[in-house]
Amino acid sequence: MAAAATASVVPANRSRRATMADDEKLVFETTPGVEPVTTFDKMDLKDDLLRGIYHYGFEKPSAIQQRAVMPIIQGRDVIAQAQSGTGKTSMIALTVCQIIDTANREVQALILSPTRELASQTEKVILAIGDYMNIQAHSCIGGKSLGEDIRKLEHGVHVVSGTPGRVCDMIKRRTLRTRAIKLLVLDESDEMLSRGFKDQIYDVYRYLPPELQVVLISATLPNEILEITGKFMTDPVRILVKRDELTLEGIKQFFVAVEREEWKFDTLCDLYDTLTITQAVIFCNTKRKVDWLTEKMRSNNFTVSSMHGDMPQKERDAIMGEFRSGATRVLITTDVWARGLDVQQVSLVINYDLPNNRELYIHRIGRSGRFGRKGVAINFVKSDDIKILRDIEQYYSTQIDEMPMNVADLI
Repeated sequence: MAAAATASVVPANRSRRATMADDEKLVFETTPGVEPVTTFDKMDLKDDLLRGIYHYGFEKPSAIQQRAVMPIIQGRDVIAQAQSGTGKTSMIALTVCQIIDTANREVQALILSPTRELASQTEKVILAIGDYMNIQAHSCIGGKSLGEDIRKLEHGVHVVSGTPGRVCDMIKRRTLRTRAIKLLVLDESDEMLSRGFKDQIYDVYRYLPPELQVVLISATLPNEILEITGKFMTDPVRILVKRDELTLEGIKQFFVAVEREEWKFDTLCDLYDTLTITQAVIFCNTKRKVDWLTEKMRSNNFTVSSMHGDMPQKERDAIMGEFRSGATRVLITTDVWARGLDVQQVSLVINYDLPNNRELYIHRIGRSGRFGRKGVAINFVKSDDIKILRDIEQYYSTQIDEMPMNVADLI
């Protein structure tokens, strides 16, 4: 089981250097007393967990892992911020595996994510890293069989990684028993605590034991989110990256000026050969636009796949599988894909539409150049978008230049 999980997340033979030159330059604002621990061996982890970490291909903890793993293992509430691609999912996995008592077949850790794909990816990484410990994990997500969830949970699992709606449902059916849960992790917590999920999160939280440990993880933590945390966190350790450090340095960002919306399509067709040199993700702001663009590309004989939240879960899983394995090279999607999904080969992201808010920009372009690999982001910009682009530049203290002719050489 875990071997397959490992393969689907990262080839076992590829060393994942979880630290990078760029990573070392990050400026952290950290609660006093939190010192980085620079090797996994010094973290006092269980032997079988260490074996799992090294077998998974990690050599050294990334910057966020060096700072956040120890406080979480020590039972502190933690607010951890680091940009996409710096090892947040694997940090969740290894801390969860460390605190689980495998002799007790009850749910002891609950991880909530905003998308089904992210929840299921977190489950895979936990199963892979926890392979030698025989950790039982299950993803409770919408779109999958209720019966399967009930069967798995009745059988007994140590960890549940899920989306708020389905997890809430399982708790209310008394199938997901909460009495042994000691850790709640909110992944991509800025999204989780925004309008869409806030009520469901509070709903879940009500059923959890009072002495619960809470960990919040995200690439962006706006002030209003930090204010909300006072309601359910106790004296949290804060590990925050200064905002002007947020853009991954390995990603070159460009824009293409298009006078009219319909010119975007021609520009994309011109770029198609460049896209398929590597693997590319193309972001649109709406599901309708994804369907329209996919149809138009295919009718012009370009091979593309597409994914958005209205598709049946089986179809979403199949498309993700094909994209991960490299069977498809170009994926057109909405922001359902923007957060936390780790496909190693993606080195090009195209914003066919500029995102609706600044926070989403970093999540989208964070899909490329993961763990310090180089990446390119190309933004299609109509004249009325220039202001938004300049606003993004200023917000992240970054530079977005006009796309050069030789963009293929940079990928």
